[in-house]
Amino acid sequence: MAKLDEILIVRGSTYSQLLRWETEPMVSKQITGISIDFGWPRLTVTSHSMPDGWGCQISRVTGMKQINSGDKEYRGTVIDANTIELNGISPVDESGREWSAYISGGFLEYRTPVDLTGFTARMKIKNKEGGTVLASTEAGDAPLNIISITLDAAAKTVLTTISAASTAAAPFSKGVTDLEMVSPAGKVVKLKLCKGVDNTPDPVRVTGEITT
Repeated sequence: MAKLDEILIVRGSTYSQLLRWETEPMVSKQITGISIDFGWPRLTVTSHSMPDGWGCQISRVTGMKQINSGDKEYRGTVIDANTIELNGISPVDESGREWSAYISGGFLEYRTPVDLTGFTARMKIKNKEGGTVLASTEAGDAPLNIISITLDAAAKTVLTTISAASTAAAPFSKGVTDLEMVSPAGKVVKLKLCKGVDNTPDPVRVTGEITT
């Protein structure tokens, strides 16, 4: 997942962050065809098993070498069990020339999605580490339990939301947070949402509202 510089909440707007939790090892699937007949590159990758919207890289393609991603990461759209589209990636180089024709080979590579089955999630925003709770997912923190987290085991996603009404009334302008995932066995894993040192709180900033 791409890391943020900070978690930004805009007063009066619904806060929504979609997280795709991934881990090692890397998965590598062989590409057997690439077509640009649909506008964006479509890759034939038999039984790719990659979730929709997952970050991926392309390597070792012969012919259509422009698609090889190097350090760049694509966002893959799942067409079906054997087809991935690089939606939004135009197969034209900087000079306006269409990419070379695909000849053979290549690999689709992505990190392993974490199985979210049986997991729960919890999150609190505090004024400082160990400080006062400002917002929470926990019923025990009512009426500050304004954060909702939805886990989609099929899509492998974690969706965090705060309603527009709750952001408009948020009684704070900054804080720190972390997101904890709790496994069925009770193991707690902290997910780092922002850039910085692991196992440190993520910064939160609330900006003002113009239109009310």
